[in-house]
Amino acid sequence: MRILVTNDDGIDSVGLHLLARAMTKHGDVTVVAPDSEYSGASAAFGALHLIKPEVHKVHLEGVERVFTVSGPPALCVFLARLGVFGEAPELVVAGINPGANVGRSVYHSGTIGAALTGRNGGIPGVAFSQEVSNFGVEGQGWEDALEGQLWDTAVAVADTVVSALVQKLPGDAAVLNVNVPNVPLDQIKGWRYAEIGVVPPRTVANAYLE
Repeated sequence: MRILVTNDDGIDSVGLHLLARAMTKHGDVTVVAPDSEYSGASAAFGALHLIKPEVHKVHLEGVERVFTVSGPPALCVFLARLGVFGEAPELVVAGINPGANVGRSVYHSGTIGAALTGRNGGIPGVAFSQEVSNFGVEGQGWEDALEGQLWDTAVAVADTVVSALVQKLPGDAAVLNVNVPNVPLDQIKGWRYAEIGVVPPRTVANAYLE
């Protein structure tokens, strides 16, 4: 199984590193991630004639093929689908995003946007996000908010989900959006299927111009 691992927080994200290494037992892993933060990029490619995206090979312990792209996660997946990094992937795995992607955030998340871009090319995908505790606005990756992040829980959930997917890939290039609580694994009670909500977990009510 050819697995493409990407994210929207950039190549230096702890969640990306842990996820990529966990995926190596499920298939042939290639990491292609943005070279910097692209949270909220959704499925955007960017203006290619302006950004003139660059690709660089980088080192990530435990994974042989690792590249950065100077563009958003959807562009990483798009280039991989076109064979820039070898044969096109059979599964896109995005994450682990710090901050739950629920409600309206699914329309803006670069993590989910990466998986949706794979779907556009007939490739199924799964996006993993984990709740961030004690943080006013989730998903921005602030270091002080991530000190208590229980990454091992999210990695264990991702391992279980991908283990099932590689046994039988969805025939219709489905996309799964998986959110994991920031609690010890033994405190997770089970799985719950959820419809996309219309009320965001946190709202921006006002804006002003300085």
